[in-house]
Amino acid sequence: MKIAYTAVFEQESNGGWAAYVPDLPIVLVSADTREEAERLVREGIELYVELLHEEGKPLPPAAFQTQQIEVAANA
Repeated sequence: MKIAYTAVFEQESNGGWAAYVPDLPIVLVSADTREEAERLVREGIELYVELLHEEGKPLPPAAFQTQQIEVAANA
C-alpha cells in the first residue's frame, strides 16, 4: 500500500529551506538546500509511518490538498 502526503517547502531568508507535512504535524525539517530538505522530509514521513505501524495505529488520511491560483501581477 502506498499513500502520498503533501509536503510544503519554504525558502528561508538565510537561503536555507524549511519543509513540513500538514497531515503529519510532527514532520518538520530545516536544511541548507532544497534537495536536503526533500530527503529529510521523506525520511521523517517514513519514520512516522513506521512508528504508527509499530504502535498498531492507522495512518492519517492524506487530506491536505494544494492548488496554485494564478493572478495578474500588474498592481
